[in-house]
Amino acid sequence: MHMRIWGGVALAALLSACSGGVVPHSVEPGYTPPAREVPRSVPRETGSVAEPHSNPAARQPIPATPLPAIPAAAAPAGTATAKAAGLIAGPAFDSLPLGDDAAARALVAFRLSCPSLVRRTDTSGLTQGADWQPACDAARSWPERDARGFFGRWFETVQVADGKAQATGYYEPEIAGSRHRRPGYDVPVYAKPDDIIEVDLGQFSTDLKGKKIRGRVAGKMFVPYFDRKEIDGGALNGRGLEIAYAADPVELFFLQIQGSGRLRGPDGQVMRIGFAGQNGREYVGIGALMRDRGLLQPGKASMQGIMEYLRSHPEEGQAIMWENKSYVFFQELKGAGPNGSLGLPVTGQASAAVDPKFIPLGAPVFLSMDRAEANGLWIAQDTGGAIKGPNRVDTFWGAGDDARAIAGGMNARGTAWLLLPVGTLSKLGGAPIAGVPAPQRQR
Repeated sequence: MHMRIWGGVALAALLSACSGGVVPHSVEPGYTPPAREVPRSVPRETGSVAEPHSNPAARQPIPATPLPAIPAAAAPAGTATAKAAGLIAGPAFDSLPLGDDAAARALVAFRLSCPSLVRRTDTSGLTQGADWQPACDAARSWPERDARGFFGRWFETVQVADGKAQATGYYEPEIAGSRHRRPGYDVPVYAKPDDIIEVDLGQFSTDLKGKKIRGRVAGKMFVPYFDRKEIDGGALNGRGLEIAYAADPVELFFLQIQGSGRLRGPDGQVMRIGFAGQNGREYVGIGALMRDRGLLQPGKASMQGIMEYLRSHPEEGQAIMWENKSYVFFQELKGAGPNGSLGLPVTGQASAAVDPKFIPLGAPVFLSMDRAEANGLWIAQDTGGAIKGPNRVDTFWGAGDDARAIAGGMNARGTAWLLLPVGTLSKLGGAPIAGVPAPQRQR
């Protein structure tokens, strides 16, 4: 995803079981975010004393009542695209609760996506690039103070299947790191090795069309690439792949889940790094493992709670992290960013990661959830390895302690409506359901 936010999440990614990507599934029902953790120390060159670095607790959710979805059947098991999942008309856009500031952020993000949106092949089966051209042309000069008017003029809302949605969160973390190895900074941050080979299996069998695997050549055999334990054990030593060094292996582990972030050096300088590749091994959400083993106490089912456990049980924690064999490689990022899957900068409180088979990349999505922070209009500008299926959205919150606190515990349920160019549903053969009133604006 990519900042690349290859598994953008926070809690969700961690709590998911094996999913081939990085983002999550569910959390314990009714969990309460933990109290703020005691600040830990990270190395800083202030004599021999390390200064504290805070790890903000997951933000207490602000409850909300989702707007009801239009009654419809859930997508059949194995459904591969939004078009196959079933589509019905959603409520009138003007009936949806959306603040002016949120609408303006969405318009800016949508405008940024337009050059890619009109060129991309939409794998959801819903649109062609030309369908978006009129809205994109209008977006160039549309005043942001009337962003609600823009979306109401150029889009219609469409519900995919039963509209039941899940929203998680991800952010751009900042951790202690250094371009050069020094005392207290000795956890390698690796560039993508040049011996990783990606194989398109569709070239060998039509039954495997669209499936790819990554590995390496060992002798005359093609074998899986080194896993996390092997890499941590030195499998890449001596190859000059280190682009930086982190101070804390736990923080780097979570930065890999996010897919991009910032390294702040002892001199205060910041190095931004982003997704460059992955070893091809399946992602395993360690939060699910820890929960199933009874390792997470009530109120600790969050990213912050998981980190607390890993640090307080270092040997066991390392073994748990090794069970996630997936490993992410990085590159230094220059200019604006971080970047999403469209290769464009993502925007806090406006951009989201989605499954492009169900939500076209670049399209707006309206969420009405049981957690107020997630409500509003989001622009699909990213993907995630475990962000799969209809109405699955991973919201991006930017950088900083507030972003970390919100994303770290975000797991909301509710309703999603996709915004598509006016006339799309009729082209696809769909129609509004007679007699079903549009949801009313929340008071």
